[in-house]
Amino acid sequence: MSGNPGPADGIVFRNTDLPALFHHTDAVAITRQREAIGSVRRQLLLLVVGAAAAALPVWKLGDTIQLAGAVSVLAYAGVLAIGARASHSGAKSHWQLNRSAAEYIKSMCWRYSVHGTPFDARSTDPDELFAQRIEEGLRELSKVGWQDPRPHRPEVAAGELVTPAMRRLRDQSFGLRRETYIRDRLIEQRNWYHRSAETSRRVTLVWSGTLGVLTLLALALSLLHTFSVAESADALGTLSAAAAACLAWSEIRRRRPLIAAHSLVEEDLAAMHSAMETSVTESQWPSAVYETERIVSPQHTDWLVRHRS
Repeated sequence: MSGNPGPADGIVFRNTDLPALFHHTDAVAITRQREAIGSVRRQLLLLVVGAAAAALPVWKLGDTIQLAGAVSVLAYAGVLAIGARASHSGAKSHWQLNRSAAEYIKSMCWRYSVHGTPFDARSTDPDELFAQRIEEGLRELSKVGWQDPRPHRPEVAAGELVTPAMRRLRDQSFGLRRETYIRDRLIEQRNWYHRSAETSRRVTLVWSGTLGVLTLLALALSLLHTFSVAESADALGTLSAAAAACLAWSEIRRRRPLIAAHSLVEEDLAAMHSAMETSVTESQWPSAVYETERIVSPQHTDWLVRHRS
């Protein structure tokens, strides 16, 4: 939280106001996500290249080595090498664990800052309780492979879990805390889920269209070859590999179930937004914040995705 007046003389609370532990885990999650997704993308591309090279005309280097065959060998060897490296690095698991840790820390910070359960006004020592809950949650993640950076990162270990900005927001009146939470957390999250669902719809349309075009081309070539109009069907392997890569990429990215899940979360947040603006009293506020944070948690989204798959 900058401490500066925000819209309508409110207070602005941003990600920059969260503790160093959040920023480190968030950065690791982003890096690992790019690594994991990039590995899959390169493998699928190399599989298509390997299939396409096999359909090329026979060009020889010297008397024995076929250029197209060499390209296929390199492509398939690249697939194996990337797969082995990805398996060794564990990028996907580290991405998901650090994302869970980052979102957990962020959620707890918001609960603390705006008096969400269990950090409401009845808490006798909210700072101690906050530190205790953070450590409990991170210990659970450590049991399944999350690596705590603090023993190896002095700058992260030295950072306060409760930042001055969090304390300043916590000390504000109920009205100002409510306004800040609704604007900088609830609406921000609602807009993010809306943008994500819309982006997924557009990307799904592109990949579905590409898959359809490739399949139609393969069908047309198959028909031509069946009736001896086309003598060669070498391109079928390339078309099939490209179509399979499109399908695999779509399934890996889980676009369709994500559209449904994110749309449902957006609807739930819209309902919470309306309730917080009109009917939620100060005594009901801690549980309303708790429920909102439950809705935006990665675990809730994953549950929706699994049931929409």
